Formats: sequence, C-alpha cells, structure tokens
Amino acid sequence: MNCLADNVLTYPIHEVSPYINWIYFFHAWGFQPRFSAIADIHGCDSCRAMWLTTFPEEERAKAAEAMQLFKEANRMLNQLDKDFHVNTLFHLCKANADGDNLLLDGTLFPLLRQQTPHPDGSPFLCLSDFVRPFSSGIPDTVGIFAASCDGEVELLYENDPYKRILVQTLADRLAEAATEKMHEYVRKVAWGYAKDEKLSIPELLKENFQGIRPAVGYPSLPDQSVNFLLNQLLHMEQIGISLTENGAMRPHATVCGLMLAHPAARYFAVGKIGNDQLEDYARRRGMPVETIKKFLAANL
Repeated sequence: MNCLADNVLTYPIHEVSPYINWIYFFHAWGFQPRFSAIADIHGCDSCRAMWLTTFPEEERAKAAEAMQLFKEANRMLNQLDKDFHVNTLFHLCKANADGDNLLLDGTLFPLLRQQTPHPDGSPFLCLSDFVRPFSSGIPDTVGIFAASCDGEVELLYENDPYKRILVQTLADRLAEAATEKMHEYVRKVAWGYAKDEKLSIPELLKENFQGIRPAVGYPSLPDQSVNFLLNQLLHMEQIGISLTENGAMRPHATVCGLMLAHPAARYFAVGKIGNDQLEDYARRRGMPVETIKKFLAANL
C-alpha cells in the first residue's frame, strides 16, 4: 500500500493517562457525569472534602463512592504502568470520495448516508462528503487508525471480580486516551494540517480540534465489518489486534476508525436506512444482503 505515513506509536501508561476522559469511565460504573468532576480536584484531603460539600446531602454518599473509585483507579494505573503499554497504529492514505464511497490507497471503502429526513430540512450526510471528490482530479488525505491496550491487561485479576472489572474499564479508557494522544500528534506533526494547534487536554476531550475521528461501530460508521477493510490497510496484527469471523476486535480494549481533516467535518448518526440503500451498500461491500443485515440490524 502506498501510504503517506505508516507509524506505530507505543506509549507508557503514565503518558496516556492524562488523556483519559473520566466521564466515560464513571458512566461505565453507573455514575452520572457530574460525579466525574472528582478527576479535576486536587488530591489533598481538604480539597476532596470541599468537593463533597458541593453535593446535596442525599448525594454525598454517592460522591464519596465516586471519590473512592477514582482513588482505586489511579492506584491501578500506577501498578499497570510498571509492566504494560498502550499501542497505536496509523496510516495517512491517498484518498478521494466517489459518491458514498471512499477510495483509500485504491481500496474501495463503502459508507452509509443518512436517509431519514431532518425536521430542519438539512442535507443527508455521509462521511465521504468531507473528502475531496475523485472527479476533481486532486488527491486528498484520509487517516486510518487503530489503538489497543496490551492484551494481557484484560486477563489480570481473574479471581478478583471487582479488580477485574476495574482493570477492564480502565483498559477501554486507555485505548481511547492513546487514540486521543496519537491523533494530536497526527494533526500537529505527521499530517501537520494543524501545526499551530495549542489546545489543553480538557479542550481536546471536548473535541475543539479541526476534523473528526469517527470510530467503527459509532453512529456515523456503524458497520463493524469494515474492520476487515481497515485491517487490509493497517495490518493491525502489528500491535497485537486480531479480528473474529464477525469483524470484532481482540483484545476488547481496542478502537479503530478514520481521521478526517475537513474544517466542516462533524459527527452525525446515520440512523435508519431503507432497503434500497441496504441493497446498494451490500453490492458495494461485495457481500450478501442477508450478511450485511446482521451488521446493520440497528439501522434497519
């Protein structure tokens, strides 16, 4: 494959942990977003005690529980930092849009377009809308990526259910955090379309940067089977990722997707599609309609 860049970046956990979005960590444990604010509080006892007083009396027990969970999560991160890493992989591919398809280094990468009318009459979006069309005769660039926490992490604490869940939820967050750090490097250095970007980590987590990073399985890229296409281009085994026969990634704490740089690029949900698009998409994917139905059940 003729890629503009081909990079494996491996990070120690202490370099990645500042990029963790704690909102999603606490969500996995059943906490509402406001309790994740403990991550922004200075670790001294007086600061934490002051933070507790910001909650109504009936919520303080829950806030104290969140505080304890955060303390144990950080203790776990320190332990993991001794032996494990988080691995990322990216390519910058020569790309163009061809209708609802992307052409990535000559590989056809079919996409889905919104089909349910919007109340405000806004256009039906497809991720290919944010890439220069093939008819222009001018090549564009699209980034593709994968990231994964060391697979052995998910196997730890087999006989301690609480620690097992804790390490697994942290591994998920570390894979996402490493993706955030990798994407920052891509924008500012490897791809370099945002060389002058100066964003704090909280600003990064609010996605205040130019471009988007839609991951496979998310609303704008819902078909898990495109993992097979990404794997053809990325060779994810380089960082220990394998695919099941259904395209699921192993280890579980893994994420992959696209990086688009267009200033107008934004996230959206494909939503429900009709049989006409289902059949057209199956044709473009070169797969039977019944097989594609299984991958797009939530969109039918």
